[in-house]
Amino acid sequence: MQPRFHIVMFHPEIPHNTGAAGRLALATGSRLHLSRPLGFSLDEKHVRRTGLDYWAKVDLHVWDSLEELKQAADPSARFWYLSTKAHRSHWEADFREGDYLVFGPESRGLPESMLKEHAGTALTIPMPGEGSRSLNLSTAVAIVLYEGLRQLGI
Repeated sequence: MQPRFHIVMFHPEIPHNTGAAGRLALATGSRLHLSRPLGFSLDEKHVRRTGLDYWAKVDLHVWDSLEELKQAADPSARFWYLSTKAHRSHWEADFREGDYLVFGPESRGLPESMLKEHAGTALTIPMPGEGSRSLNLSTAVAIVLYEGLRQLGI
């Protein structure tokens, strides 16, 4: 079965966010991609603890680079780049089954050069409140992933 969505974590740093993203992937019929370097070992207890007994069932692919993943993807695959620095809301995106949702590392997000290169597909989650620079990474993954599922009618 083809994954509904591809969750891509570019240089993830915090194991429990990756574990939570793995649970989200499993719960939604999505695939989890990790692009090295990773800020932790996949054997760490925090990844296993957050993923609980689900971790072994996660459709997980680990790549040496984002470029390696992109080369392996279908040529017609669409990549969306999520960042607090983007200007277009994730609600404005027209998500399709099989889309790749790319999230940056917790401490710094996606590189500005990547956002500039992919400005047409860079998205943000609106945060109308004051006092927060960003959301927790696994929370952001859930928000965007479930908006994609909503658009698919799932």
